[in-house]
Amino acid sequence: MSQRMAGLAVDGGNPDVGLLFDINGLTEDTPSWFDRAMTFVGEYGILLALVLTMLWCWLSVRRRGTPEDSVSAVAGLIWTPLAAGVALLVNIPIRGFVERPRPFLDHQGLDVLIDGKTDYSFVSDHSTLAMAIGAGLFLAHRKFGFAGIGLALAEGFCRVYMGVHYPTDVIGGFALGTAVALLLAPLALALLTPFVSAVAASGRFGRLVRSRRAGSGSGSGGGRGQRAAGSAADAGADSFGVPEPRTGGPGPGACENDLAA
Repeated sequence: MSQRMAGLAVDGGNPDVGLLFDINGLTEDTPSWFDRAMTFVGEYGILLALVLTMLWCWLSVRRRGTPEDSVSAVAGLIWTPLAAGVALLVNIPIRGFVERPRPFLDHQGLDVLIDGKTDYSFVSDHSTLAMAIGAGLFLAHRKFGFAGIGLALAEGFCRVYMGVHYPTDVIGGFALGTAVALLLAPLALALLTPFVSAVAASGRFGRLVRSRRAGSGSGSGGGRGQRAAGSAADAGADSFGVPEPRTGGPGPGACENDLAA
């Protein structure tokens, strides 16, 4: 406790350090098994939960909504891990430029729950990765996006709780992940959407975008939309409810939601 107070006394006017000690200080009142659980969650568990959330979102959008909804959502899901990878690449020069040491190297009294963290602290890779996925999920599907953002916030808390990052490291990671996922999304989706639309219209891989069971439709306007897709099947639509590309002009009974138009 004396070491903790000494660390606070050195940087008593720094709210970043003060909040670090406040959050990390919670470990004093928690059992060792809880700290081990938080370490696993903060290092691996939340990232695994985000991957499972992306998988759940993909399974959901394949079965619900119109063909256009499925195409746009799957395109957003493809962009989500790509955005996370780009954000991590952008963070490499940022960390090298700032060169901020880990907080436990400059402040005594922290309870560091994981060893081996020898790289620079700003910005947090885990927070960057988690929020990029959360923002990408939000582009694909609002409900799953809110879940992803919630998991990202929990990831940031865990990193400070473990004593390996300052709160501003986490905030910087959130800002970087969000900026990459949202600012580059228009260009990424402009490139990905035609590709996903072509996959959806193919008979072989169409189920990756649109489930066969989606033909019955659900959600707002789903009944009429799917009945229209069913009538368009006689005019060349595939079994997934996604019309195939046409070489000529639209024929009688063409579906208004033809993705290849």
